[in-house]
Amino acid sequence: MKRILFSIALVLGVFVFSSHELFLKTDSHFLKPNMATQLYLLNGTFDKSENAITTDRIINAKIIGPDYLFEPTESHYNINGNITYLNFSTEDEGTYMAGISTLPRVLEMDAKAFNDYLEHEGLEETIAERKKEGLINEKAKERYSKHVKSILQVGDKTSIDFMKPLNYPIEFIPLNNPFEIKMGDAVAFKLLRNGKPLPNHIVHYSISKPGQDAHENENSTKTNKNGIVTMIPNESGKWYVATIHMEKKSEGGIDYESNWATLTFEIK
Repeated sequence: MKRILFSIALVLGVFVFSSHELFLKTDSHFLKPNMATQLYLLNGTFDKSENAITTDRIINAKIIGPDYLFEPTESHYNINGNITYLNFSTEDEGTYMAGISTLPRVLEMDAKAFNDYLEHEGLEETIAERKKEGLINEKAKERYSKHVKSILQVGDKTSIDFMKPLNYPIEFIPLNNPFEIKMGDAVAFKLLRNGKPLPNHIVHYSISKPGQDAHENENSTKTNKNGIVTMIPNESGKWYVATIHMEKKSEGGIDYESNWATLTFEIK
């Protein structure tokens, strides 16, 4: 199953909502020790950022590696155009994990816009729930936040630091090192929601190719009963896994809460 890109006009007027995912990327996931470099946030698709994430929305940002913990402050970010950059320096060799979380925002959509959005993202359970409860023709107010991670290889020596959870509301935990596999080997991730495995949940994955939007090559699968999802990278390049967890809420004037997760890595 593949997703398609789309935009939806909302009942709120001229405002247009598009399905914006958030990705933490870098020019190369292969870095040198003691190297000044930067990560950047793409808010839109894997290949293009539609608008920058302001630093007041960023929380729980950290980069971990062997005997290394970097928790950036506002001075480590800069915004250029539609991209937010995070500047940092590596230290010892190893496999690092970087992550950024965002504060929640609220968005209201009319019934058609919300239903189309759910269908686009493969959120079949929420669609079925809305039909069962007679809400399919009702507008929805959604509170959403996004939690993004990126695996980085510093030097030649690998380490297990990339497997450490960052304790985000939803996150992918790699179960093997994508920098150690051979082409055609599987890469596995455990999907956690509030620290617990999330079973039978849809996950999307793809690779960035020159001249194509990564969503054109996107495929979807589901986690197993233990919250584990497996994919087999069949090409070298920058890859991602992505998912959205949606649940019904009846607090604070919202109808639904969603938490988005992405994780990026590179295969040589």
